Amino acid sequence: MKERIQKILSQRGVASRRQAEQMIQQGRVTCNGQTCTLGQLADPQSDLLQVDGIQIPSAAEHVYIMLHKPKGYVTTLSDEHGRKDVTCLVRDCGTRVYPVGRLDMDSEGLLLLTNDGEFANKMMHPSHEVEKQYQVDVCGYTPEGLERLKKPIKLDGYLIAPPKISVLQASLDRATILITIHEGRNRQVRRMCARAGMKVKRLIRVAEGTLKLGTLPVGKWRYLTQNEYKELQL
Repeated sequence: MKERIQKILSQRGVASRRQAEQMIQQGRVTCNGQTCTLGQLADPQSDLLQVDGIQIPSAAEHVYIMLHKPKGYVTTLSDEHGRKDVTCLVRDCGTRVYPVGRLDMDSEGLLLLTNDGEFANKMMHPSHEVEKQYQVDVCGYTPEGLERLKKPIKLDGYLIAPPKISVLQASLDRATILITIHEGRNRQVRRMCARAGMKVKRLIRVAEGTLKLGTLPVGKWRYLTQNEYKELQL
């Protein structure tokens, strides 16, 4: 049965569906030797699909990985500045995986990686409102700023929902705050804090959906358990 080519690439672990669409638009994908167009259909069983002249992998067993991302790594797989990307930390997982969502270079913590495009799309889609929790060390803290942080604001022309806020500790102008959001705007937590007059000194994602980072060491990864995967079903 024929399917959209970007869906096939996603299912085979080549890239997320959005990244696959970009590959097609860049002319990097061919079907039976002919350059593909966005929205084109193909039969994954009988058509020869290639990216940059390399045949895409056959259907592989899906894997789901939790990584404790360190600072200094990007989650984009083609960085124009040549910076290290997170996939080099999971090369020993046995298959090609890609990040589910973003975590900027200066941020740390829980990052999911997978070769299951449908799972990634569900986790990232705004309609599913998957909550993400961050432990944030800030300076410039004030009670008034905290109240501003709790209110909805516009970012990139989009009105974001008010976050859930919990102060873990505060001393003078410094504080450690738990911030829970479900959107994923670029550098959202940092920009929210800046609007409230606070500067982020350290940011760690400690939970996503039902998953907890727990004691996983920085730079290490593990497979999700079967129960963890089931609890994430959207």
